[in-house]
Amino acid sequence: MSAWIGTLSRSVASGCRAVLVTVAHTSGSAPRDAGTSMVITGDAIEGTIGGGHLEYEAIRIARDALGHAATPATTWIVRFPLAARLGQCCGGVATLAFTTTDAGARVWLERAATCVRTSTPFALVAHAGGAHDTSSRLLVTSDDVHGSLADPVLDSAAIAFARPRLVDGEPGASLQNMPGPDATTFLVHIVRPDAFPVLVFGNGHVGRALVRVLGVLPAQVRWIDARAGDFPAAVPDNVEIVVADAPEDEIANAPAGAYITVMSHSHALDFAVVDAALARTDWRYLGLIGSRAKRAQFERRLVQRGATAEQLARVVCPIGMAASNPIRSKEPGAIAVAIAAELLAVRDAYAADTMPLSDKSRRRAMRTVPASAPVAIVPPSRNGHHS
Repeated sequence: MSAWIGTLSRSVASGCRAVLVTVAHTSGSAPRDAGTSMVITGDAIEGTIGGGHLEYEAIRIARDALGHAATPATTWIVRFPLAARLGQCCGGVATLAFTTTDAGARVWLERAATCVRTSTPFALVAHAGGAHDTSSRLLVTSDDVHGSLADPVLDSAAIAFARPRLVDGEPGASLQNMPGPDATTFLVHIVRPDAFPVLVFGNGHVGRALVRVLGVLPAQVRWIDARAGDFPAAVPDNVEIVVADAPEDEIANAPAGAYITVMSHSHALDFAVVDAALARTDWRYLGLIGSRAKRAQFERRLVQRGATAEQLARVVCPIGMAASNPIRSKEPGAIAVAIAAELLAVRDAYAADTMPLSDKSRRRAMRTVPASAPVAIVPPSRNGHHS
């Protein structure tokens, strides 16, 4: 739920005015949860608040504001009864916060981007209309504060409200009325960034397809290969190309919690990468493309190098086959979709395991991979994805 920060940062850095649309509150059935955001500029849209007529109206309102140069950088609220006003069958109510941004947003966006990179939870507090309406933002972490709401009393009230929710609250957004002589409503957006660093080894057909799929996900992708000429001329914004004579050496630079996918043109290189990865224990996922026979061959060689059964159980091979009803197609695009789904399942399992205890029981049924156990994939009776 934090991909909008990078999108908005790039818009501001390029001198482009933008509108950040955030689902501030929902009741009944609504397309997306509170805290979902999208960024709208004069000629581009990034993210979605659920599509349909709600999103169409949000885009219209945002672009109308962008079309008036005098529109100040501020936040305002619009309530949408989805059935009565928009004719959507959801039948609930979605309240949207619209925030126009300009160069002044760069300061708080830079700090928010730092929080995302370091997986630091934070609360972003803004005025949502009222007598104190300004473009000021207050960013609150567990031990620091950046910015101001232009009033020390309101700053103190916002900090006192936000900090407990950083400890035991869900991510998302809410509208809060603060005490004072004037009616003051705050938009409080709790963001719990969970870094999603993905290493893709190999720029062959499957690697290229996987990078395209990951390009529409909130992942930070390092795409690694020795073959510089096989990388495409353009890649998604969240992808960094790494040309390395010894790709396996990049394992040492991988951040803790990395998701490692191995699908190079060479079995020898695949083995070197997996061998290097097994020297670490702090990654979340290690997937290897290949057949049942390839897995067996790798396991024999890795055991000779001292790998334990517990280590080998964490290697997902054939990659992309963990679902109860796996995709067996060998088309590169189908394999890429299956791998991406597998990565998301593991990421969601870790998120469910690290969320506040008060929220775990509600989400327990959504978990698809036990976060506290190795990801052990039993090879299917037929060969999996070949490499």
